Amino acid sequence: MVRFGVIGCGAIHSTHCEALGNIESAVLSAVHDTVGERAKEAGTRFGVPSFTALEELWPLVDAVCICVPSGLHAEIGIRAAKAGKHVVVEKPIDVNVDAASELVEVCEKAIVKLATISQHRFAEDIQRLRDAAQGGELGKLIAGDAYTKWYRTQAYYDSGAWRGTWNLDGGGCLMNQGVHYVDMIQWIMGGVRAVQAMTRTATHEIEVEDISNALIEYKNGAVGVLQNSTSFYPGLAERLEVHGSYGTVIIEADKTKLWDVDEEAAREGLYGKGVLSQPAPNLPTHGNAETGAAADPSAIWQEQHCLQLEDFTKAVLDDRDPFVTGRAALEPLRIILAVYESAKRQDQRIELEG
Repeated sequence: MVRFGVIGCGAIHSTHCEALGNIESAVLSAVHDTVGERAKEAGTRFGVPSFTALEELWPLVDAVCICVPSGLHAEIGIRAAKAGKHVVVEKPIDVNVDAASELVEVCEKAIVKLATISQHRFAEDIQRLRDAAQGGELGKLIAGDAYTKWYRTQAYYDSGAWRGTWNLDGGGCLMNQGVHYVDMIQWIMGGVRAVQAMTRTATHEIEVEDISNALIEYKNGAVGVLQNSTSFYPGLAERLEVHGSYGTVIIEADKTKLWDVDEEAAREGLYGKGVLSQPAPNLPTHGNAETGAAADPSAIWQEQHCLQLEDFTKAVLDDRDPFVTGRAALEPLRIILAVYESAKRQDQRIELEG
C-alpha cells in the first residue's frame, strides 16, 4: 500500500483525492494547504488529517500529489524528494526549465519516482494513434496539428491571484490549458525541431496570452499547427489531426473522430519494410466514427487521472519508471517556452536543443 498526501487544495485536488480512493494499492493519508480553512475543509471531506506545514505531512505519506500553482511545482517537489517522498506533479512540471530540470535531478539523486500528470497519454485512442504513427501504419508522417480552443471567463482568472500571471501560471492558454495536447502531438509525431509563433491577449485582463498560434517543424521533417485559446466561446473539444502518406486520423476529446487510411498501401508498406512478417489481417478500419465523448469530458479525464495514478502506484511498488516520467515532461515545457520566445521576438523561428 502506498500512502499519498495531496499538497494544495485548489480546484484540481479533489480529482486526485477521488482517484486515489479508487486504486486498490493506494490510500489518501493526508492533505495540505497553506490556507488553514481550505486544508481543513478538504481533510473533513475526505476523512483524513489536514496540515498547513509540510513537515507535519511527511511522516504520514510515502508519496505526494502536488496541486499547487504551476510556478511552485518544482520548489515543493524538491522539498518532497529531499524528504524521501515519491512525487506526482500536476501539469506542467514547472514553468521554468532550470527549476524543472533540478526537480528531475533531485528525484533521481534521492532515488524517488517522479511523474507529471499527462492523463491523456492513457486514453486508448491516443495510444492507438501513437502506435500507428510511430509504427508506420500511417506511412510517412506529413503533418500533425493540435487544437485546444477553449473558453474561460474573466471570473475564472479572477478566482485566483496566481491565474493569468507569468510568475505562477507561467503563461496563459498554451501553458495552462494547451500543455496536454502539446505533449500529445509531440509524443505522437516523435518530437519537435523548431517553432514559429505569435500570441495575443484578446479578451481578458491578464498578463499572459489568451490566443496562441504556432507553426511546428517536427524532428522527422513533418510540419504542423498548434492553436490554443481561452477566448473562443463557447469552447470546443480539443482536437488532434495527424496526416501520413497512407491516410488521416482525427482525435476529438480523446476519441477517434476519423480514421481513414489506405489499408492496401499500409499493408504493403509495412510488409515491404519488414515491419510485418506476414500480411496483417487487422489493421484499423475505423473510417468515420462518432467521437464517443461523454457529455461531461471531466468524467473521461477523471478516469484517466485514476489510470495514471494507478500506474504511478505500481511503479513505486514494482520499483520501475512510471509511464510518464518527470524527464519526459520537460519536452512539452521546452516547446511551450520556445513558442513564447518566438512570439516575443515577433514570429522569429526558434530551434529547440537536441
